[in-house]
Amino acid sequence: MLKDLFNLKKQFFPKDGAETAAAVSESAEEAEKKPDIPDDLWAKCNGCGRALYAKLLDSNMKVCPMCAYHFRLTPEERVGYTFDENTFTPLQYDIPEPNPLQFPGYEEKLQENQEATGHTDAVLCGVGEIKGMKTAVCIMNSFFMMGSMGYVVGESITRTVEYATAHGLPIVIFTCSGGARMQEGIVSLMQMAKISGALKKHSDAGLLYITVITNPTTGGVTASFASLGDIILAEKGALIGFAGKRVIEQTIKQKLPKDFQTAEFALEHGFVDMICERKHLRKTLGRLLALHAPADAENTEREAAAHA
Repeated sequence: MLKDLFNLKKQFFPKDGAETAAAVSESAEEAEKKPDIPDDLWAKCNGCGRALYAKLLDSNMKVCPMCAYHFRLTPEERVGYTFDENTFTPLQYDIPEPNPLQFPGYEEKLQENQEATGHTDAVLCGVGEIKGMKTAVCIMNSFFMMGSMGYVVGESITRTVEYATAHGLPIVIFTCSGGARMQEGIVSLMQMAKISGALKKHSDAGLLYITVITNPTTGGVTASFASLGDIILAEKGALIGFAGKRVIEQTIKQKLPKDFQTAEFALEHGFVDMICERKHLRKTLGRLLALHAPADAENTEREAAAHA
């Protein structure tokens, strides 16, 4: 037995430097033979836990082909999946970034997110066509500070709603947010009332507002404009809520249902009008916009195209 241990020691700790060099060289050759696999070749599904080929996932609109889990999208991906080709035009607003609480490190955090996403803040606003129907749109960006709503987000959405009202356009808002941005305190909470007020004027003008709730939509966004749509759609499995499930359970001292705060739960209890899978969303929005458009010959043709 001692002899075997001695041989193992010689194997792993050779005294001869030449033997060591040869072993290192052999290891290097083996490493060169291993395939160079890109980091973004595979994606893990948060729904079923399976490893998915990234190109296959992209070709399926970033929906898991196994369990239909809807991955989060960038605003650019959302535009590509939803709007008619080459019809989307961004609405650019020159809005200064405030730091009303002088929150430490907030400016640096914003700059990091701006460099990482290529966006100035957590929403992309613009105008485009869905199945030939012109509409204004706001797309919240969960990759920018988890889509949190601060002054810039609130002001951008408000100005887009006002633009839609002035030009007689419907508006579609894709919500995806962790809620109000804590670094801005009461200023972030004020955006709830400001956006809601703009939507009331839009409604008074007889114009259509469609909310598309995506995963996750929580906090002050849920408590304001996400719940004000004339028609409220939700993507399959989206998290919809205000406070967290554990916070509510601790407050009311009761166990909540397993599917609590899901799109399916919201539909069952009347908060959501329809759950729409991503592959059907563009066609569904086109039909809704066509059905609520002013009646004239041009819109009749568009309505027929939207139903095609």
